[in-house]
Amino acid sequence: MEFTPKFMATAIGSMPFTDPARAVRLGLESMDQAPIWPQLPRLGMREQMEIQYSEGMPRAVIDPEKGRLFFDTSGDYSEAFAEFYEKYLEAMDPDAGTGDCSAMAIGPEYAAGLHALAAELERSGRRPEYIKVQTTGPCSFALTIVDENKRALYYNEEFRDMVVKALAMKCRWQIQKFKPLAEKGVICFIDEPILSAFGSSTYISVKREDVVELLKEVIAAVRADGGIPGVHCCGNTEWSILVDAGVDIVNFDAYDYGQTVAMYPGPMRSHLDRGGALAWGVVPTSAAIREHDAASLEVKLEEEMDRLAAAGIEKSLIAERALITPSCGTGSMEPADAEKVFELLRGLSERMKEKYGY
Repeated sequence: MEFTPKFMATAIGSMPFTDPARAVRLGLESMDQAPIWPQLPRLGMREQMEIQYSEGMPRAVIDPEKGRLFFDTSGDYSEAFAEFYEKYLEAMDPDAGTGDCSAMAIGPEYAAGLHALAAELERSGRRPEYIKVQTTGPCSFALTIVDENKRALYYNEEFRDMVVKALAMKCRWQIQKFKPLAEKGVICFIDEPILSAFGSSTYISVKREDVVELLKEVIAAVRADGGIPGVHCCGNTEWSILVDAGVDIVNFDAYDYGQTVAMYPGPMRSHLDRGGALAWGVVPTSAAIREHDAASLEVKLEEEMDRLAAAGIEKSLIAERALITPSCGTGSMEPADAEKVFELLRGLSERMKEKYGY
């Protein structure tokens, strides 16, 4: 499927509301072509970024007193893992798998906004062109969540592999749930904020080739059901990693780090030439939003697109393959500021489409 978003608006998942209906309504109003299901961390700890995707993973322990998730790697976990891998193979085996990933479904107590969006679309009969879903990426999950000894799961190969496969199933389950509700398809972002620290002394032992392979596994799962895979990173990183992993959409903070993608002209050219897209997170998700309107953000976006064009990529190609997003999620913002983010997101998208004749 050819994917030419032409300044279509979508977003990162989190919103600072506790009413799922309000969040869904705002998403449908501001991103009519590609609404999101809203993550609502203020509803409780089960809606927080990694915890939200832990449901069904073997040996996951949610500690409500300390407000944290950890994995119990002590003792004999062979039976729990055998049960998980049996479900995984039953669903995911490329030759004999059923494709049914409901064993890794995300329930309403973990994602109220997901179920609220599905219910609203089913009730109204509305069919957006695309629906955008999301999953915490394998690197961010496994490097952030620890075992009972506070050691990151990433460094336990057995648990890391389980996490990657569970997240892959969660991607497929979401795509299967929302595909009948969209006209063209489902976009699935793999959220990898931790890649902004790739190469730092903290993660010096994390190898580039391993990151690429972990992302490839989840990307392949997204494609298995016809989904469009994207990766979101809200800081600077080595953007060629995402291109080498074969992602379709590279989503970056174009407000604070827009110049960084132009430092990779070869990979960006390769990415766009093979049909990839860039999701420009040019609408700030900080107090800076109070200083802007859609016109000022248009100027900022044009500056960053021109910078990439100056690196040797046709501006027309950049524009045709551009999405517009906020720079990150809005879950930690004041509600009024978040509402302005989505107001300007819609306004900027409309301005750019009109300007380029889309």
